[in-house]
Amino acid sequence: MVKVVILGQGYVASIFASGLEKIKAGKMEPYGVPLADELPIKIREIEIVGSYDVDASKVGKDLYDVVKRYDPEAPESLKGITVRNGIHLRSLRNLPIKATGLDDGMTIEAAVEHLVNEWKELKPDVFVNVCTTEAFIPFESREELEKAIAEDRKDRLTATQVYVYAAAQYAKETGGAAFVNAIPTLIANDPVYAELARESNLAIFGDDGATGATPLTADVLSHFAQRNRYVLDIAQFNIGGNNDFLALTDKERNKSKEFTKSSIVKELLGYDAPHYIKPTGFLEPLGDKKFIAMHMEYVSFNGAHDEIIISGRINDSPALAGLLVDLVRLGRMAVEKRDFGPVYEVNAFYMKNPGPKEKQNIPRIIAHEKMRMWAGLEPKWL
Repeated sequence: MVKVVILGQGYVASIFASGLEKIKAGKMEPYGVPLADELPIKIREIEIVGSYDVDASKVGKDLYDVVKRYDPEAPESLKGITVRNGIHLRSLRNLPIKATGLDDGMTIEAAVEHLVNEWKELKPDVFVNVCTTEAFIPFESREELEKAIAEDRKDRLTATQVYVYAAAQYAKETGGAAFVNAIPTLIANDPVYAELARESNLAIFGDDGATGATPLTADVLSHFAQRNRYVLDIAQFNIGGNNDFLALTDKERNKSKEFTKSSIVKELLGYDAPHYIKPTGFLEPLGDKKFIAMHMEYVSFNGAHDEIIISGRINDSPALAGLLVDLVRLGRMAVEKRDFGPVYEVNAFYMKNPGPKEKQNIPRIIAHEKMRMWAGLEPKWL
């Protein structure tokens, strides 16, 4: 079995939990799961053993009841798991949600110890982080990170940074675990956390799950680069109505997301074409089905100016939730391989900003083959 702990029981996590159980029960095909039936670890072997959140309306509730808010057809197999209290460190500020966290009543050190003790009972193999997008500052050194925790610097740390630190302590004591960072906070790309993970038997997948418009933009840019077409400008934007888009109305959080979405341009083209790539707005009636649009202008042979315009409506949360079904299984495989720290071969395909920091985005078709080879699968396109 692959035992999973979810960090942030919002829309993505709830669709992941619901879809996972439906696939296991044979009630749904695994569409949207890239390696659906190909991995040696099967989808039916995934078991959710714990869930954490800081929304006061969710903490202490049964996971089934929380998931039912997002999917009226939530499987009853989710009953019996209680959503536990996590860490918020102001992550829900400016959102219409009452936050409650371990950090409200104890120091960060005590919260870490509390989490590690709970996880020793739950025995997870993989942690899936789908918390609300955060405003964050990377750490300059291991000493700075450990000092912030020791001095209870709740103004300096984010929930994700503390969760990864706790997961590293857990992995070190239990022999190994994996952490999937599906949000923009730099973890796989933070050398301090990369070093901590390698020393602590923690595999890191991150940062920021590549769904929707961003991987499609990467594919189109790769197409231009391979055919030596010079890109003049790129505009890509998303408007959505879920809580993550609401959170991104906060300037600092939006900056975090913009960085991971924009990193592909120079890395894939070899030059930094003028671009506007960022989440641009919140419109509640859109719900989870976001509106995406892309416009790219480029120069072709004999100076011809061409344009590509793409628009679409994409269900935001299912796009990421399907990737998580692969990532938790690949996480268990990373632990079995003893491949600790950021696993680039996986990150290059599944993440917008693949870590470690010294690596970069590559064409997704190449990343797909590298990932398959790492997983021991036959090349698909070579």
